[in-house]
Amino acid sequence: MIGSLISVAVGGAIGASLRFAIGLAIVRATTGAFPVGILSINVIGSFLMGLFVVLSYQRGWDHLNLFVMTGILGGFTTFSAFSLEAFTLFEKGQTGAALTYVGLSVVLSILGLIAGVALARGVFL
Repeated sequence: MIGSLISVAVGGAIGASLRFAIGLAIVRATTGAFPVGILSINVIGSFLMGLFVVLSYQRGWDHLNLFVMTGILGGFTTFSAFSLEAFTLFEKGQTGAALTYVGLSVVLSILGLIAGVALARGVFL
């Protein structure tokens, strides 16, 4: 258990550092108010998640899943895990569940953020 926790923690530190560095580089290279950095990170992370999940299965790299998928890619972007879950539901033929999951994830996450901002503004400001 401790080994798994350390693996996720080390991978998460690597992923978060990469997110910061790559996101900053993208922001500096682009102009405008559209969040190109975060969008790019989400797409790159989702691509890497798809690539790794197949390679892990085909090559028997299951022992790296916590470090790479939960740690590095989870620290890089949690959107990659969201994308994998949605895709898995679609692939299993559970289209309704997949669409519900995507819709609820986006809407409820935004509402959760709004609620957190409202609470913080009401309590702390």
